Formats: sequence, C-alpha cells, structure tokens
Amino acid sequence: MRKQKKQERHAAIVEAAYALLSEKGYAGASMLNIAKAAKASNETLYRWYGDKTGLFEAMVRDNASETEVLLRAALKGDENPLQALQKISPIFLEMLLGERAILLNRAAASDPTGILGEAISKGGRDVIQPLFLGLIQATGKVSEEQLGAMTRTFVHLLIGDHQIKRVIGVMPPPRSDEVKAQCALALEQFEIVLEAQSSA
Repeated sequence: MRKQKKQERHAAIVEAAYALLSEKGYAGASMLNIAKAAKASNETLYRWYGDKTGLFEAMVRDNASETEVLLRAALKGDENPLQALQKISPIFLEMLLGERAILLNRAAASDPTGILGEAISKGGRDVIQPLFLGLIQATGKVSEEQLGAMTRTFVHLLIGDHQIKRVIGVMPPPRSDEVKAQCALALEQFEIVLEAQSSA
C-alpha cells in the first residue's frame, strides 16, 4: 500500500476510534467496531497495530508528535534551551488541553483495567518527558541529582490543574491567548526556580 494511502487509512481509523471513544468509552470502542466505522477490515487493524492497546498508543503518539519533533530538533540544534521551551510550551499545552487528549484521558479515567492509562503514558509522557528533561539539562543550571525534580516542576508550573479541570468538564478549551499567558507565567516562574537552583 502506498504511503499516502496508508496515512489516509490510518487517519480514518483514528477518527473512527475517537468518535467511538466519545460515544461508547474505551470498553465500547472495540477493534471490530472501529474497523466497521472506518470501513476497514478487522484484520488490517490487528496487522497494523497489534491490538487495541497498540492502536491507542499510536493515537497518543500522533497527538504528541508535533511536540516531540520540536523537542528533538531543539536538542539537536544550537537554540537557547529557554527560548526553545518558550516556543514549544504553547504547542505542548494546547495539545494536552485539546479535545483529543482530554477525550483519551476521560476514557482512561473510566477504564477499570488501567490499560488505556498505561497506553497514554507509554505513547505520551514516556516519550515527551525525557525530551523536556534533556532540554532543561541543556540550560546547564541543574545538577544531575535535581534534574528529574526540576523537570517535574516545569511540567507542574506549565499545566497546573488545567488538565484535570478539562477532564472533569469544569474548564472550557482555553483560547490561544490564554495558553500563551499561562506558558509565559510558567516560564517566568521556572526561570526563578532555575536561578535559585544554580546559585544554591
């Protein structure tokens, strides 16, 4: 199958999966139901993704791909790490608070098996967090011992309780200007913490 055609089929499968996830939850979004909704064969889904967990991991990776690409490029380039964080943070936060990520997290919260939560972690956090860690390390202001804690601090300052508020439905999707303001505040606070850490 040509690459473009496969990408189109993958996109249709993902769209069908999100629609069923919204309508029926993770348990109701079976591979067979997704295949039928996407007008694909069940065999194709199993051949491409292995199982439902593999499909949802692919969906998470797709959702986080722009952030991942930018982080990897920043780590390979000569850009100032703090400037890179400033550029990447709004894209990362908009992704985390976007409808697809929220839908996945709502489904994971209602999945008693924990399988979807593991898929989200494997396809998302386990890929993205080490890249943020590398960028924070590149600032040269964090000791090896504090690197993990400082990365978690950055992520906490950036996200706060916004994602959980979106998941439970008490916060609407943020506007772009709100995302930018939140990121600017988080970076300002993080730079203060960085300076305190480097002078300790």
